Amino acid sequence: MRRYYLILLFIITCLPSIYANKQFTTEQLLAQLDSAISNRDRYLEVKLAHLSELNQDLANGVKDDRERFETLGRLYADYHSFNADSAYTMAQRQLSLAQNLGDKNLIMNAMLNKANILCNVGMYHEALSVVDSIPVKELPDYLRAYYFHSKRTLYGNLANFSTFKPEKELYEKLTDNYRDSLLTVNDPHSVFYVLIKADQLNVHHKPQEAINLLESFIRDNDLSEHEMAICAYTLSESYSHINDIEMQKRMLLISAISDMKTAVREYVSLRQLALLLYQEGDLERAYNFLTIAVDDAAKSNSRQRIIELNDSYPMINRIYVETVHNQKKTLERTILIITILSVMLIVLLFYMRKQMLKIADGRRKVEEINNKLSDLNLQLSDSNSRLNEVNTRLKESNDKLNELNHQLVHSNNKLQEAYAAIADISELKEVYICQYMDQSLQHIEMLDNYRKVIGKLVNAGKTDDLKKLVKSDKIVEDELKSFYDQFDKTFLNLFPTFVEDFNSLLLPEEAIIPKRAGSLNTELRIFALIRLGITDSDKIAKFLRYSLTTIYNYRTKVRNKAKGDRNHLDGEVAKIGQHSSID
Repeated sequence: MRRYYLILLFIITCLPSIYANKQFTTEQLLAQLDSAISNRDRYLEVKLAHLSELNQDLANGVKDDRERFETLGRLYADYHSFNADSAYTMAQRQLSLAQNLGDKNLIMNAMLNKANILCNVGMYHEALSVVDSIPVKELPDYLRAYYFHSKRTLYGNLANFSTFKPEKELYEKLTDNYRDSLLTVNDPHSVFYVLIKADQLNVHHKPQEAINLLESFIRDNDLSEHEMAICAYTLSESYSHINDIEMQKRMLLISAISDMKTAVREYVSLRQLALLLYQEGDLERAYNFLTIAVDDAAKSNSRQRIIELNDSYPMINRIYVETVHNQKKTLERTILIITILSVMLIVLLFYMRKQMLKIADGRRKVEEINNKLSDLNLQLSDSNSRLNEVNTRLKESNDKLNELNHQLVHSNNKLQEAYAAIADISELKEVYICQYMDQSLQHIEMLDNYRKVIGKLVNAGKTDDLKKLVKSDKIVEDELKSFYDQFDKTFLNLFPTFVEDFNSLLLPEEAIIPKRAGSLNTELRIFALIRLGITDSDKIAKFLRYSLTTIYNYRTKVRNKAKGDRNHLDGEVAKIGQHSSID
């Protein structure tokens, strides 16, 4: 029964860690949110199954009225952000049960639950009436924080929806007073205290202090995921105050992803995110998010959220109109550019026509030149004497050609050697294809034998033996051992001096020697894969069936043993076994 903030505890469940999500970019977080939205039906099924289980416990598994009160409280908390009608029903049943028990503490607990759900649907007057009817002096210590939270929430909502300045200032002052009261009843080292303090700093125009407080608290404490969640939303408000839109969006994305995964329907993050996306011009995604927010608000009967969404429509409409206007301007600029290009094309066509006329004139001049060439033929006789000199030079050139022919013969010999090497490679490929086919046939035969063994066990009704056989991973281990042995054998046939060449790249005292000749250990297999062109650690981890962290550790460990620059080790390994090109 000693629970603080039943509403807050439900809202902040299962949200991903802020620091865990720092590795993701905004686009990646948007993709995660799109994925979560596409799986909403599955998350809803999980939610409904959980509620059904609690209702079943309430119907059949409750021992006494006090345990029934506790179960109703859990149902109230789960329904609070999912279905306001059901949450109100749970609060009413709690109140009736507490009155029958005659327990004042339980009665006040149920009244606070009722007041909170009334506030959630916008019935502020009724909610305030319920809270004011609670005798504050008789409140037990564990309910005081819940009472102050209810008052602060009520007056905060009244301030938000007040039309006239005097009333708004009055409600804001009352909200501030109850926020101060909350700070006095919470442990200064608790997450609730830090969140309330951050909210106070935001309200009093000190968002940077709120950011410093929250980030310091997160860094210094081992928080649960649901505690980290509400910190994310509070941080989004702080970032909005300092106009850091990118960080505000990231925090809202983290919060919205959790809302989708926990199948809540009464939330703020997705609506706020949609407004940011509208302002950035991402109209399609923003419209989709806003439609989902409106649909969930309607299904949860959260009139407060519906009113907030309605208030957002004028701004959305203004942004839409501005976007259409900007698109119209862009279209006009595009048309202008096309017009200018068309004029330039026409000018170019006229220029080309002028150039064609010049070319025709040039052809006429060429004809005149041809006529002059007939006169020049007479001068050719004078050039014959010079041809003799040219013939002498040609002879010298022939000698050089002979020398080049000798070089060509030498090159042909080299080519024949290359063709022979290619033939050897082709023969080697045939050998390994045969080995691959033989290994595949052995694997098929093993699978057939395994199938026959399972068939015999099924026909004999030996289910226990069948379960042991299915659970055993001996076959997989044997196959993996055989696979790695075959890999080692094949690789070392291709690169017989790989171990010696690889160790030559390491410090002498750090040489890696396999335990068995003709095989490789894990470190050598990693760099054997790198020699084959597989450099991605994730692919290497899948191939060797190790974790990605283990592969990183192995690679780092071996790089630290490198004789030269550790950063060039992978490149040097890739050169092992390469032959020099033919001269």
